[in-house]
Amino acid sequence: MLDANFFTALLSLSLVKATPLVLGAMSGILCERSGIINIGIEGMMLMSAFAGFLGAVFSDSLWVGVLVGVLTGAVMGAFLALLSIRYKVDQIIGGTVINLLAVGITSYFAVIIIDNQSLSGIGVLPIIQIPLLADIPVIGPILFRNQPITFMMLILVFVLHVALFYTPWGLRTRAVGEHPRAADTVGIRVNRMRYLDTTLGGMMAGLAGAFITLESVGSFESGVMTNGRGFIALAVMVSGNWRPINALIIAYIFGVSDALGVRLQLGDVNQLATLLIVAGLGMLIGGALWALTKYLGRRDENKVPVTQIALAVAGLVMVLAPAIVEIPETNIPFQFLGLPPYILTIIIVAGLVGNVRPPAAEGKVYEKQ
Repeated sequence: MLDANFFTALLSLSLVKATPLVLGAMSGILCERSGIINIGIEGMMLMSAFAGFLGAVFSDSLWVGVLVGVLTGAVMGAFLALLSIRYKVDQIIGGTVINLLAVGITSYFAVIIIDNQSLSGIGVLPIIQIPLLADIPVIGPILFRNQPITFMMLILVFVLHVALFYTPWGLRTRAVGEHPRAADTVGIRVNRMRYLDTTLGGMMAGLAGAFITLESVGSFESGVMTNGRGFIALAVMVSGNWRPINALIIAYIFGVSDALGVRLQLGDVNQLATLLIVAGLGMLIGGALWALTKYLGRRDENKVPVTQIALAVAGLVMVLAPAIVEIPETNIPFQFLGLPPYILTIIIVAGLVGNVRPPAAEGKVYEKQ
């Protein structure tokens, strides 16, 4: 049976699953808002996860490991900026180089350092409960009972949003990403801003990498640590229109799909019925909100958004189906339960392509005349 505890646990786990995606998306936002394309988020996360793990093991401190991971991300971000600005390497190729370097370096040194010495982790960062707030039903366990990096992510989203859109630094960052020539004429050091922002973006990816090894799994295993999260973070960034709060919302949707697969693997609920209910709820809520925005946005308010209403009705039918018809118990292979985030990536990117606009000077080298 699905009860309130099931959904509370699901939504709480979803926030944890969304954390590295949000941090990775913010890494991309910082870089691309200033005009540097960053498809190396996956590599930055992987290198930081590896370095953070070693830092924690050799220092016997998880917080030192987090610091090492963040600094590693900063170095990787500065390296991308160096390739893009100083050496004018195509930024797509530069990001690909970082991804390939990360895979090669971590795989090689994982064998030499971790496997040969049989290094094991020293645990994960503890769960922090905020007094009183953590005891609020449903919301408390989701928002106020988490590990430190998850709390940092929530704070950083709003800090970055305010900084980007309400501070002089944010105005300069957006200016060098939209019209660097105009920014230069008013005294903004374009390439200096790009170095700074890309390094800060690397630090965000570094925190995401530290999350994976020091807050999530507590160990490092080459080849499977990031599992494509950096690329999903790119999809989150684009579909969120390069805005931090939008990225948080979309990453949470990905988190729900990922957490649902994990939760279903426990096998204590009817997998097929649960998939129908959760997917139906998503369609119902999404279709209703979509219909509302379409209706409010039309000049001709008499035109009914039929497609969106049909989506909401289909979702309602899916939610009610298990109560009306007996859904047979079905053991879905665990490999298929891990597919939803990647399928969702394809759907969201395919649906939003052409409806978002990247910074105008993204990927363009700026040379002062």
